[in-house]
Amino acid sequence: MQRTDVKHSLRYFRTATYGVPGFPEFVGVATVNEVQVGYCDSNIQTAKPKQDWMLKLIEKDPNHLEWYSQKCLLSQHVLRTDVNGLKQRLNLTKGPYILQRMDGCEWDDETGEIKGYNQYGYNGEDILALDLKTLTWIAPKPQAVLTKLTWDTMKARLEQYKDFYIYKCPDWLHLYVHHGRSFLQKKERPSVSLLQRTPTSVVTCHATGFYPETADIFWRRDGEEIHEAVEKGDILANNDGTFQMSVELNVSSVQPEDWKRYDCVFEFSGFKDDIIFKLDKSTIRTNWGKGSEGKGTHTRGQQRTTKKNTKINLENTTK
Repeated sequence: MQRTDVKHSLRYFRTATYGVPGFPEFVGVATVNEVQVGYCDSNIQTAKPKQDWMLKLIEKDPNHLEWYSQKCLLSQHVLRTDVNGLKQRLNLTKGPYILQRMDGCEWDDETGEIKGYNQYGYNGEDILALDLKTLTWIAPKPQAVLTKLTWDTMKARLEQYKDFYIYKCPDWLHLYVHHGRSFLQKKERPSVSLLQRTPTSVVTCHATGFYPETADIFWRRDGEEIHEAVEKGDILANNDGTFQMSVELNVSSVQPEDWKRYDCVFEFSGFKDDIIFKLDKSTIRTNWGKGSEGKGTHTRGQQRTTKKNTKINLENTTK
């Protein structure tokens, strides 16, 4: 089913490291609708806007940037203290150590629903998450229970969190969406290709260069979506602010005469027509032989996919 909801998000990603060569001890990133709008780290010691429309907003209100710069400095000290505390409580003796915090809010502009969150990860594992309804912490790991119990007693801090995630964060999100509307609400159709490394490899249906991220991609057989022998990847951000995603189909058990029963569908909220690629050897781009450039089939509106040589970039914002 095609997604029609429109959700906006303001997220803050903070990462504190110890014993990671060549990486700042602290990095902070702010995103609006998954687009990076601000950055700071322990080397530059200040916050920097990353979008022209964000820079114009800050020029009108310099205190806004000052708040972020102060928050950047404060977060360095807080997360460094948290790293040392968790090191002891989790009984870790060898590095490197990486503590990540992701917090912020989401706003559904159809329902008006507001959702706030604050969660921590340590060395790649989720360890703590804030329940805003009860104002208590959830500890999925037994080793983090002591930290949870300690943080649960910090009532003033918990109330500050509640005020920020329920009121201030959504207000700022509305402000950012308003000022960046022309950029954030742009719509870019993707380049879609069928890719295969070897004649026996999975066939990957890859879409890149689309915006916003309210999209879906899947394989069908005889017009029905399938999940068997299919593996879908996450939506990833490109350096230019657009997105990419892919879905793989294991064709090892598909008979040659049955290939025509399969197709890949890219659904895009805000566009009437889907982009549809038939599973056809002549449209597959390969590394093992002369392949086509993935012309694909026409969409339901009789429009052909426009090919853009968008560079595939698998780097994602640190979370």
